[in-house]
Amino acid sequence: MRITVTVNGQPYTRDVEPRLLLVHFLRDELDLTGTHWGCDTSNCGVCTVQLDGVPVKSCTVLAVMADGHEVTTVEGLERDGDLDAVQKGFVECHGLQCGFCTPGMLLTARALLDRNPDPDEGQIREAISGQLCRCTGYENIVRSIRWAAETEAKS
Repeated sequence: MRITVTVNGQPYTRDVEPRLLLVHFLRDELDLTGTHWGCDTSNCGVCTVQLDGVPVKSCTVLAVMADGHEVTTVEGLERDGDLDAVQKGFVECHGLQCGFCTPGMLLTARALLDRNPDPDEGQIREAISGQLCRCTGYENIVRSIRWAAETEAKS
């Protein structure tokens, strides 16, 4: 099946199997390996990307479902060599440990701040509740997202 998907602002046209998952399309067809593949059951959230600005678990979306849509991966967060505020927040506040969950966390956080530029701790925790991090107690992740929100509010 022939699809055209815009990923990180660039259109890609490919022939794909109808059952190909979006996570495999991104990783194997486009070589965008920042999107991780974890549990295979949609429980961990490490495969989260944005589909038309909405966080989705790419292990539950068929590539053909993304035909004609915009996908943002972690590679698409930085612009012209500048990290996104959420990426900077994770650096500044030590929001990552091993980094496996980080791409999904970053994309979920970016979507949260796009629709709610001043979330409180509860709203942040609810937004990232579909993401599992096995290394942290989430404190630094929440702090990182608040840092990004506060930094963006100042600019």
